[in-house]
Amino acid sequence: MSAHEIRPARPDERLALIEIQRRASLTHEAYRALLLQNPDAIDLPIEHISQGGTLVATVEAILAGFAVVITHPDGTVELDGLFVEPRWSRMGIGRHLVREACSKARQWGAETLIVVASPETQGFYAGCGFVVVGEANTRFGTAVTMRRHTAEE
Repeated sequence: MSAHEIRPARPDERLALIEIQRRASLTHEAYRALLLQNPDAIDLPIEHISQGGTLVATVEAILAGFAVVITHPDGTVELDGLFVEPRWSRMGIGRHLVREACSKARQWGAETLIVVASPETQGFYAGCGFVVVGEANTRFGTAVTMRRHTAEE
C-alpha cells in the first residue's frame, strides 16, 4: 500500500469525512435501505473533531478513513465510529486507526476502549483484539459491546 499517516481531523474536513462515512456505510447491504431511509444517521458532530478525538487516515495526502474516539460522562472511552473509504478497504487502514484510537484512549487515561459492533463488523474488531462483553440495542437492531485493553498491540 502507498504511504499513509494518521493525524487529528480538521474542522474543515467534516463534510468530506461525512461523505466517507456515507460511502463506507452503504457498502453494508444489511443496512443500506435503512440508511437511505434515515440519512440523518450518517453524521459527524463538529464537537467530535474539535475535542480532538477524530483521527484521520490519509494515503498520499488523500482522505482514506477516520475513527472517532469519545469519552462518556462515566469516564468510559468509546470508539464511536470507524470508516474507511471503500477503495482503500482491506489494506490495513482500519487496523491502523484502531491502534491509534487505543493510543488516544491511553492519552485520555483509559485502560480499555469499547466499541458497539454490528454483526457485520464483529469479526473485524475481534481480529483487532476486542472481546464481546455484552449486547447493545441500536437504532438499527441488536449489536454487541466489545472491549479491548488499550495497551495491547
